[in-house]
Amino acid sequence: MTITINLPAADGTLAPCSLRGPGAFTPAAPGTKLSRIAYSAAHVVADPRATNDPWLDSAIDWDSTIAYRRRLWSMGLGVAEAMDTAQRGMGLDWPTSLELIRRSIDAARDVPGAFLASGCGTDHLAPEAARSIDDVIRAYEEQMAAIEKLGGKLILMASRALARVAKGPADYERVYDRVLTQAREPVILHWLGDMFDPALKGYWGRGDVDAAMDTALGIIDAHAAKVDGIKISLLDKDKEIAMRRRLPPGVRMYTGDDFNYAELIAGDAVGAAPTQQHSDALLGIFDAIAPAASAALAALAAGDTARFHAILAPTVPLSRHIFRAPTRFYKTGVVFMAWLNGHQEHFTMVGGQQSTRSLLHFAELFRLADAAGLIEQPELAVRRMKALLALHGIA
Repeated sequence: MTITINLPAADGTLAPCSLRGPGAFTPAAPGTKLSRIAYSAAHVVADPRATNDPWLDSAIDWDSTIAYRRRLWSMGLGVAEAMDTAQRGMGLDWPTSLELIRRSIDAARDVPGAFLASGCGTDHLAPEAARSIDDVIRAYEEQMAAIEKLGGKLILMASRALARVAKGPADYERVYDRVLTQAREPVILHWLGDMFDPALKGYWGRGDVDAAMDTALGIIDAHAAKVDGIKISLLDKDKEIAMRRRLPPGVRMYTGDDFNYAELIAGDAVGAAPTQQHSDALLGIFDAIAPAASAALAALAAGDTARFHAILAPTVPLSRHIFRAPTRFYKTGVVFMAWLNGHQEHFTMVGGQQSTRSLLHFAELFRLADAAGLIEQPELAVRRMKALLALHGIA
């Protein structure tokens, strides 16, 4: 039976959308050996029943949040914890982030093959409160010590405070030299473009991306033994490929390009070292498209590149819509998808961020998710979409 729902269009009319249903792809089984390392940055589930001020305080539904991570692990994906997808810096504070990291590390111990890395930043230091590079170093050291004490692997997040106080590349070199020297095991560096966070404009001490890349590569070259890889989110595939080919052998490029991830993960077989020939993944969109991402990666591992692209191609328009400008509001689309598919019981977000996108945005997201085969329970999704339409005055 075909299920149809009337959705608002840009001209103000309602247009029927007949659902195609879930895609005919099977996620990788637990323990499947994939040919790419793939982290999904995971969202948090807010607690709508908490007595708090949502714009000011974090309230998390811990059971639902950890259950979602177990879902990602069950499909062979890793979890990048307490990153911007979890609203780090947009509603999720450091104490709550550390509790999230602790709970995720504990949960991962019970899941064979589960892998996890956690965001380490300086967000407990307000950028305007930072007076010197030493302040930034101390902030990084504090979070590093707390995460490593729990046994966590580090993702060294870009720092708003560092972007504010640094006077040039030498300041970045000093901070990263100090922090990387102290790290217990190789870390993943994190370069988030200003389309994701305007406060990070000019990161690495250079306004020009190519010059900034030179600084980042110099830091990596000087500390290659302490760098597992670098995740870059610049939404520019050519810049990512250029940097990937210049990385030291064994240092991975983790794509954070939510526009071009399929071709970047597939790779181009160009480069002296295997890690220069393709990108691994650390992506927020993998939260929303996890079944498709897992199935595609399994196909790639089996040598079926055509199947890999066939699965992921319909997800790219969805991802580009979710991550459209203002890109920093993409988390709303990720959580909306989780709600539509029954992975949480409400569409409420930390910081009230469910209000950052329009009803027309959600309607188009619904259409694109269906086209990608990512509406997992059509009847449930239609009921929930109708509830959202009714909330906006559309019967």
